[in-house]
Amino acid sequence: MNPDYPARVRRAVASVAPRSDERPAIGLILGSGLGALADRVEGREIAFSRIEGFPKPTVEGHAGTLRLGRSLAVMAGRFHFYEGFSMDDLVLPVFLLHALGVRTLIVTNAAGGIRREYRPGQLVLIRDHLNLMGDSPLRGPNPPGFGPRFPDMSEAYSKGLRALARERSSGGLAEGVYAGFLGPAYETPAEVRMAEAMGADLVGMSTVPEVIAARYLGVEVLGVSMVTNMAAGILDGALSHDEVVQTARRVIPTLAGLLEAVLAALGATLRP
Repeated sequence: MNPDYPARVRRAVASVAPRSDERPAIGLILGSGLGALADRVEGREIAFSRIEGFPKPTVEGHAGTLRLGRSLAVMAGRFHFYEGFSMDDLVLPVFLLHALGVRTLIVTNAAGGIRREYRPGQLVLIRDHLNLMGDSPLRGPNPPGFGPRFPDMSEAYSKGLRALARERSSGGLAEGVYAGFLGPAYETPAEVRMAEAMGADLVGMSTVPEVIAARYLGVEVLGVSMVTNMAAGILDGALSHDEVVQTARRVIPTLAGLLEAVLAALGATLRP
């Protein structure tokens, strides 16, 4: 990250100007097509355009708003490396959430399924990840006051939070390893076979930088993938972003139910 990154984070926090009753300990980052969930959070809505240093999302299904509540902060939308943003841009929301008080982060995404028993519309807990993006948000100087130069990633996704999610799930949850690719082209069948040989169960184009940044800051992470399509070469047929968004919309009630149960156990609630 750039040496002036702490100042950039401070400017972002100052532009949000938290109110006295806004001390969210839990953060939620919503993936493609999931922005409607933010409407169920009691709090004020802040457009990304009003947060200093935030770029503008360019991908359909990413609303680009922060919903800031008393105990919960929700990012409806995220930034992707393939949009041309820097790693510093990608993880600025995580640093902002941490500065606002977040110490537990739930990240969601739309993912392609590699494991044959997965089906579109299924929710999968992320157990671990493979960083195949060719970069890290921690590359460069390590500014003082954030985290260690060499953060431990042996438990990138909290075992305790995964156990809580399984306990609160009404239908049982699979776990899998998420491989983060650069994008924006969908993975080729050969790349999917490579990821499978490396131990991946899911593929996508996000999440990994956010989780690295969160663990660097000492934030616990729960990751949930929606299988919106089967990865290239697993089934016949072309892939499309429209399919991703449509499947995400169909799965919103199921994911909302899971998040509602997990958040309630953590002390936060969604409104009906």
